Amino acid sequence: MLKQNLQQKLLQKLSPQQIQFIKLLQVPTVSLDTRIKEELEENPALEDLSLTNLNEPEEQYPDRDPDEDTYNGDEEKGEMDEFNIEDYLQEDNINDYGSRYDQNGDDEDERKEIPIAVQSSFFESLQMQLDLLPLSDKDFRIGKQIIGSLDDDGYLRRPIMSLTDDLAFSQNVMAEDEEVEDMLKVIQGFDPAGVGARSLQECLLIQLRKKDPNDPIIAKAIIVVEQYLDEFTRKHYDKLEKSLNMGSDELRAVINEILKLNPKPGDSNELNTKQMQVIPDFHITNNDGTLILTLNSKNAPELRVSRSYQEMFQHYDKAAQKDKKLKEAVQFVKQKLDSAKWFIDAIKQRQQTLLKTMNAIMQYQYEFFLTGDDKNLKPMILKDIADRINMDISTVSRVANSKYVQTEFGTFLLKSFFSEAIQTESGEEVSNKEVKKILEEHIGKEDKRHPLADEKLTDILKDAGYNIARRTVAKYREQMNIPVARLRREL
Repeated sequence: MLKQNLQQKLLQKLSPQQIQFIKLLQVPTVSLDTRIKEELEENPALEDLSLTNLNEPEEQYPDRDPDEDTYNGDEEKGEMDEFNIEDYLQEDNINDYGSRYDQNGDDEDERKEIPIAVQSSFFESLQMQLDLLPLSDKDFRIGKQIIGSLDDDGYLRRPIMSLTDDLAFSQNVMAEDEEVEDMLKVIQGFDPAGVGARSLQECLLIQLRKKDPNDPIIAKAIIVVEQYLDEFTRKHYDKLEKSLNMGSDELRAVINEILKLNPKPGDSNELNTKQMQVIPDFHITNNDGTLILTLNSKNAPELRVSRSYQEMFQHYDKAAQKDKKLKEAVQFVKQKLDSAKWFIDAIKQRQQTLLKTMNAIMQYQYEFFLTGDDKNLKPMILKDIADRINMDISTVSRVANSKYVQTEFGTFLLKSFFSEAIQTESGEEVSNKEVKKILEEHIGKEDKRHPLADEKLTDILKDAGYNIARRTVAKYREQMNIPVARLRREL
């Protein structure tokens, strides 16, 4: 038997402009230019004044001051009114969006990009060394294939058999595994030492065998790497002394020789290290005890709706009233105008949200930004900032996870200022960063022959008034990438 009933459901859907804003909020300053260029390419109704007004004097955006920006809470919720066509037909008013702010930012000279010196890459260096060798055409092509198969850290992780197959199928070079192996040994003689190794052990041995073989310390270092690498990495020094019949001084010399070796020879070239350039989104300066927050000028592009598209819309809109065939053209132009207006609004809302969030963080952690001392960091969670600025926790999280602030003490990820609270014996709440700082100081000062175990570190913290469990100490130590006591031991 069929039954009909009426149900009422409340569904929350994000508007296109809300989605646009959320995506833009997550974009760091270093990637914002690329995102804006993508939008300019996709939407001809959007213009960048810095590109269109090439004949006019270039106008630089100074940093933005949070006190001069106003924020409408309704925009955070995405409750934007339906766009009025008249908004697109008004006279251009650059000051409405691209206006200048007071000169509170850094000097123009400090904004310029630092040029990168041109130098040969890791793989180019290997190829140059290969070019200098008197090789047959076949050996040269084998060597080139091996170099091209190396990983960024300089290791060869592909089996010799796979290289032989690649040479046959892609280079039409019929080679035996032994020929490839012989050319690999040639490349293993290249600089940097250790390149072309197939394991850490082989990498270290290549480097040691390039040293003086008559040196007894080198000879014993080779034995340690060849036969006792596992004991060496686990720092079982007592076992090494007994097995090799060495005293502690001699073993210390052997270990120091091994520690001088480069476990990742390919990473010795800086250009080969893949790092994203960090451009701070905010700057905080100390003006006689008063903190001044500014927004990086790259976050304030000069965007506007295209005047030619506005005029096109006027023309088509009038003609469409008489000619129905032009209605599709009117819809297309209106869609592009709407999209341009939404993007500009999202960029402007992004600026306001960034400043509002960072200003709240700065006020909350005022003492830290004045002194740079981690002990002045107050416990702070996302909800603390969200409540202060009347925004959702997810919005604060998006800002904190991808934005950087430059201070006179260094450049920090906003996420690093958030921490849990720990209660001391006196009942005072302190940041767990303060506890981590104390742990780091004690581990740094410890006797490396007898490093402090987690239990001892726990006792030290309890004596200082921080009543936390041993497992919490272990968790903080791991978060700081500090190994256990046994692995910190030195002779």
